[in-house]
Amino acid sequence: MREKSKLAEKAARAIGLLGGGVIGGGWAARFILNGIDVRLYDPAPNAVESVQKVLANARRAFRKLTMVPLPPEGALTVVESVADAVRGVDLVQESAPERLELKQQLLAAASRAAAPGTLICSSTSGFRPSLLQSEMEGPACFLVAHPFQPVYMLPLVELCAGERTVPEALERAAAIYRAIGMHPLVVRKEVDGFIANRLQDAISREALWLVHDDLATLEEIDDAVRYSWALRRAAIGSYRMADGGAGMRQGIEQWAFRWPWSRLTDKPEMDSAFLDKVAAQADALAKADPLPVPLEHKRDDLLVALLQGLRSEAYGPGETLARWEQQLRDRAPLPAQDSEPLRTLRKIPSNWIDANGHAAESAYLQLCSDATGSLGRYIRENGADLENGGAYYTVETHLTHLGELHAGDRVEVLTQVLGADDKRLHLFHVIKRDGDDEPAAMGEQMLVHVDAKTRRSAPVKGPVRERLLQLARSHAQLPRPDTAGASIQMR
Repeated sequence: MREKSKLAEKAARAIGLLGGGVIGGGWAARFILNGIDVRLYDPAPNAVESVQKVLANARRAFRKLTMVPLPPEGALTVVESVADAVRGVDLVQESAPERLELKQQLLAAASRAAAPGTLICSSTSGFRPSLLQSEMEGPACFLVAHPFQPVYMLPLVELCAGERTVPEALERAAAIYRAIGMHPLVVRKEVDGFIANRLQDAISREALWLVHDDLATLEEIDDAVRYSWALRRAAIGSYRMADGGAGMRQGIEQWAFRWPWSRLTDKPEMDSAFLDKVAAQADALAKADPLPVPLEHKRDDLLVALLQGLRSEAYGPGETLARWEQQLRDRAPLPAQDSEPLRTLRKIPSNWIDANGHAAESAYLQLCSDATGSLGRYIRENGADLENGGAYYTVETHLTHLGELHAGDRVEVLTQVLGADDKRLHLFHVIKRDGDDEPAAMGEQMLVHVDAKTRRSAPVKGPVRERLLQLARSHAQLPRPDTAGASIQMR
């Protein structure tokens, strides 16, 4: 029997969602697309339609964001009361409008109805958690979990405990949010606005001063931000390039809080004339640089591109994306027995398409590589310890193209082990569009086991060797592909 994965131990089974607006809908989408059931309470008449719209946008974005198959979607259940929403769930996420009394009432009702120990979190963007938990009967498991719009795309969630929150609640919540591809950031002390919003407000204040003093328009400010330090900060943050303490000290002494670089805490008067001016500039900006409708699609596509670029460097938010994808791989279903070819499911993303409108050759290589990764996971999940001091490297690949694959196609890769010995592994992949009888391509590969220290070929040892040989014997009973061995052979 397979061991229960670490992800399964951390992931929530069901979530109670209080509020289905823009933020609540984003939470619903992120949880549901990670295979978690959502129980939604929102008395607004259009709440379900709003959540379904956000969910549709998230599905579209996730298809572009990751090539890893998502788990079966969680169920969305609409309930009639707070008590129904919080019953039998692992975590409650409150996302009501930013009105203190409303939030306090909802959270108090949730704490009365939820089972002891249930995590209750608020999406508030500004209220301190001690203020929110003041009316709760069971405040020990309450904390703020502040996300950013769109919740299903941006990975940061700020966690902040109140005066009566136990530390264990923060740890449990962080594990749940990590399991759905987020980056939990614990706010050390309660503070109005938390961290990211305070930074965002400071930038907004300076931007409005520039507009107020007729030094720049909204369009010019947007360009100044998105073509300069916003890219650098998105990639590496603000202070990792400070060159340590000496560089940080020099930067503060030279630049910090020195006029005319900053207006400090002054803010321009928000009179009607100023509001008319910024509104006119916003209209001009929308006309000069129109975005395709719906705007959410373009926004999500730009975020996908940025996150995938950072993932290629395994850094910052890209590392969070890569970790979530590995968790998804670990949850994907595996063959029930050795006598079957290993089945890997993928969906062809738009960035795999070449100028001719179909999948590029590199896409087929990636499909073969993904299928080989599934083989390694299958070996590990079936009792073999892969920590054997080495890894398999591909030394030869032969592709046979028989058809075309296009963006959005669901693809299955059926992998057969044709042979294995102490050093070599011979694989054959059949690549088929889901539902087609004939393959779109076939790939044959030879891999060699390499010692991690010497970086030279070396015999595979222990349970990995035994499992591979066992799998090769079982797959030898399958029909051998007609073209196998024509170009690659174990000699």
